[in-house]
Amino acid sequence: MLMQGFATAATPMNLLYACLGVLLGTAVGVLPGIGPAMTVALLLPVTYAVEPTSAFIMFAGIYYGGMYGGSTTSILLNTPGESSTVITAIEGHKMAKAGRAAQALATAAIGSFVAGTIGTALLVTLAPLVVKFAVSLGAPSYLAIMILALIAVTAVLGSSKLRGFASLGLGLAIGLVGMDPVSGQGRLIFGQPLLSDGVDIVVVAVAIFALGEALWVAAHLLRTKTQTIPVGRPWMGKSDWKRSWKPWLRGTAFGFPFGALPAGGAEIPTFLSYVTEKKLSKHPEEFGHGAIEGVAGPEAANNASAAGTLTPMLALGLPTNATAAVMLAALMQYGIQPGPLLFEKEPVLVWALIASLFIGNTLLLLINLPLAPLWAKLLQLPRPYLYAGILFFATLGTFAVNSQAFDLVLLLVLGLLGFAMRRFGIPVLPLILGVILGPRIEEELRKAFQLSSGDPMGLVNEPVAVVVYAIIALVLLWPLVMFVVRKARHRTAPAGGFGQLPAVDDEPTGGDTPDQGVSTTSGTNSDTDAVSDEATRQRTVPNREPHDPPSYS
Repeated sequence: MLMQGFATAATPMNLLYACLGVLLGTAVGVLPGIGPAMTVALLLPVTYAVEPTSAFIMFAGIYYGGMYGGSTTSILLNTPGESSTVITAIEGHKMAKAGRAAQALATAAIGSFVAGTIGTALLVTLAPLVVKFAVSLGAPSYLAIMILALIAVTAVLGSSKLRGFASLGLGLAIGLVGMDPVSGQGRLIFGQPLLSDGVDIVVVAVAIFALGEALWVAAHLLRTKTQTIPVGRPWMGKSDWKRSWKPWLRGTAFGFPFGALPAGGAEIPTFLSYVTEKKLSKHPEEFGHGAIEGVAGPEAANNASAAGTLTPMLALGLPTNATAAVMLAALMQYGIQPGPLLFEKEPVLVWALIASLFIGNTLLLLINLPLAPLWAKLLQLPRPYLYAGILFFATLGTFAVNSQAFDLVLLLVLGLLGFAMRRFGIPVLPLILGVILGPRIEEELRKAFQLSSGDPMGLVNEPVAVVVYAIIALVLLWPLVMFVVRKARHRTAPAGGFGQLPAVDDEPTGGDTPDQGVSTTSGTNSDTDAVSDEATRQRTVPNREPHDPPSYS
């Protein structure tokens, strides 16, 4: 099947779409604020007339290309184009300031190629096994897995779990708009007949990503100035190769499993890769000043997670990041039902898509190494012109979905919602997942109740469902459990233990140095103990106002 996929992906037209996808993906990855999710969302209406296989080959090229290109802007401008390239900026920009931008870009490109190739090979190996397992699951288990995906992704995103669940609630509410599939009763349509069919996912994706981001950047244009750092020809010396190849492999090992998990994504594995390389490096003193390992490892983890993300998307119909969510919406727009039967019903599309990942990965390496200086020049494009073009295509694409002016009103309202979410630090991904998975969760929930004649125990009558619900309870209760454990340890900590000052010698202090503590020349008494306890409290617990947020070092 994979060989047939290569035969399909290697046709001249599909190769053209693959080249177009990787070029677009790299370009949008380079441009700050424009990610692969937004690009795929913008191109959804444009590709309605394109054959599904060709369209998804282009989408996959955009996805991988966006992962490649995001490292360029992180290294050159210290401006991550994607949240997954934040870690790359730490060491990559330091290397660029030190005149080693070429080496940083090269190790990022080659590491991305190595990790992407290994990750795609793992996708080929593991996806059919996941499908065989998924086909054996019933409605209760599938319902539990989708709930776990929503809760786990929401819990690990953003600075606050409350904000993450607020975003999820908004997405589920948008997903409820329309007619009830069983009773035919209108839900949240507010007397507007045009809402009876629900809010189109394309309108939601374009509004939240494209319009919301454009409004956010416009609000900050006057305060942000970018400076482009010139880039020479990318090359790596023998020492750079020696210090990079192990981080590439370790980053791949971190990235693929996290990308495949429902709570995955690229942010966590890139951070873990950076921390690991810092501990294992023979040059730890260079970290924070431009260590090449700090670029090689996280970039490999970033691209390996991209291949891992496609595993649950193709095998289970579960997206674990924004781009996968938009691609899943594209499948549904073509009338293709995502899920375990996708490999059986659409084998040509699936295996051509997987084969195109190998082709696109090679094309990206050939494009990124010689064209890095060109991507740096793209950053000089004035942002007002850039985002004016984005707004034009967003409006045109939204109108093309249903040819209804009402969709433009929805675009504006949801775009303002996307702007407000960025303003208050609310993550966008849970909203998109809620819109896509909400109706599917409702469908599986009703199916489970129908099979059990309305008995709630029908939701837990499969072993997989029981295990998944236990994991959900652990995810939700773990922060509370750790808080209680820390409080208990703090109360039972012995004197001189955790959180206490070291014991002081029984010698009088001169009183000139305030850091010497309390004099203990004549034994101890209650007054001395009180003063000592107060001194300890003041030195271990910083004074803060009641409403100040806690600070973390």
